[in-house]
Amino acid sequence: MHAAIAALLATLTIGASPQPPTDTLVVCPEAFVPALRPWLDYRSAQGREIGLITETASKERIRAAIRETAKTGALRWVVLVGDVPGASPTPEAPGVPTHVADAVVNVHFGSEPQLVTDNYYADIDDDQIPDLAIGRLSVRTPEQLETVVAKILAYEQDDTPGAWRRQLNVVAGVGGFSFLADTLMETITKKFLTDEVPSSYETKVAYASWRSPYCPDPREFRDETINQLNDGCLFWIYIGHGQRRYLDYVRVPGRRYYSIFKDGDVNQLNCKTGSPIAIFLACYTGAFDEPEDCLAEEMLRREGGPVAVYAGSRVTMPYAMSVMGSEMLEEYFQNNRETLGELILHAKRDMVDATNKSGNRKMLDSLARMVSPKPELLKEERREHVQLFNLIGDPLLKLPRVETAQIEAAETAQPGDSLQVSGISPFAGKGRIEIVCRRDLLTFKPGIRTDYDKSLPDFPDTYRQANDRCWHSIELDLPAGPFQTEIPLPAECAGQCHVRLFVEGAEQCAIGSCDLSVGPAGQSENAQ
Repeated sequence: MHAAIAALLATLTIGASPQPPTDTLVVCPEAFVPALRPWLDYRSAQGREIGLITETASKERIRAAIRETAKTGALRWVVLVGDVPGASPTPEAPGVPTHVADAVVNVHFGSEPQLVTDNYYADIDDDQIPDLAIGRLSVRTPEQLETVVAKILAYEQDDTPGAWRRQLNVVAGVGGFSFLADTLMETITKKFLTDEVPSSYETKVAYASWRSPYCPDPREFRDETINQLNDGCLFWIYIGHGQRRYLDYVRVPGRRYYSIFKDGDVNQLNCKTGSPIAIFLACYTGAFDEPEDCLAEEMLRREGGPVAVYAGSRVTMPYAMSVMGSEMLEEYFQNNRETLGELILHAKRDMVDATNKSGNRKMLDSLARMVSPKPELLKEERREHVQLFNLIGDPLLKLPRVETAQIEAAETAQPGDSLQVSGISPFAGKGRIEIVCRRDLLTFKPGIRTDYDKSLPDFPDTYRQANDRCWHSIELDLPAGPFQTEIPLPAECAGQCHVRLFVEGAEQCAIGSCDLSVGPAGQSENAQ
């Protein structure tokens, strides 16, 4: 091995000699190592075997060192520490270079001819598909790194139970591509939230179309976005148009528009519990190579901001992002990936492959072939998005999990019935049993909005009702083990529903659900 690469592979000695094969390689400028020390000690105590590269001037040498380390077969994670050199207003600031690749598909839709990607370091066999989980702690100063490290450690070490562990918050902009494309995107988003997020989880949606019941008062939409982030949740997902330092707008009649979120709002992020993992299915929000910080970087560095951010570095496309979002949901809910980096790694690998896919993935591929202006480039589009999206955060971040509680009830019932419910709680705690409507339905029939100004008074109540899918709930103290109870069904309850259980114990929480159809078949589907 070349002497320079051998020097580059000088590792941090952790544990007894001889040192086991490295499973985690950290690329960190020497000036940042003291601020990273609590993270290094914490991961080492978890059993990670860490190698440290402090010479970061050459991306080619860094990549060679990663590949040399990977030959043992033990390497799983790569952590880059620092902003991109030259992206900072102070050129002498330490950092880790990224890679510039030629764009293939998104240049047809207004993007720059090149994109930036850290996938360069995670691709061991030159097929442009990652083999390792990778993430970047994009910071410019040791103080910023101390903030990010403290946030990561607090996130993993906080075992306090809470409803945020079953909560997904979604903010969606209006595509503006065409009526057909926008309608398809809205339908697909709704379908995927219904089909691919287990019914035992809670979702909240804010949609930037003033005609939708899921739209809060447009004048306060930005406040709702901030509240979603500050309230805490498992994942916070934005779907829509984005730029480097701001998201799209809510557009209403009279040429008025209101911000969804912008860089100045980052200072209002102050999540105390359940710091979310933020996912931007949007353009440019992860352009971490540019002199002015992108939203992903600012949010990561904010003490009360998300614990990690996943975002695109240039123009991104609806179809490939939909595929990626679908694969990410599957990796979390079905494949139970342990860390955020592994979830992203496998989602990227799976999105390139079009074989043996689920019905929803096949539906996405079929719709894309019908509406895409470049249907012959769909495979290339998926491959390009593997490069476009980067994790601004810790790839070793342990994903929170809730325990499983069992709940059973009759499959059908009539409005006004008293429903018998039984189940098994894995521990003693406060229980909440809910009858909720399916995610693509509502518990009420919203009015049709034809006049924006006249509709303004009803926005808050309609938005609250749209996100409150609960027909009825009861609370009770549950023992560890089997239980039985009953819950009355309101007279107005009808349609496809779920019976959900949420148990909050002293140190953990558990969820479960089962399906319930209320009323004669086809009687009360409040389809939106």
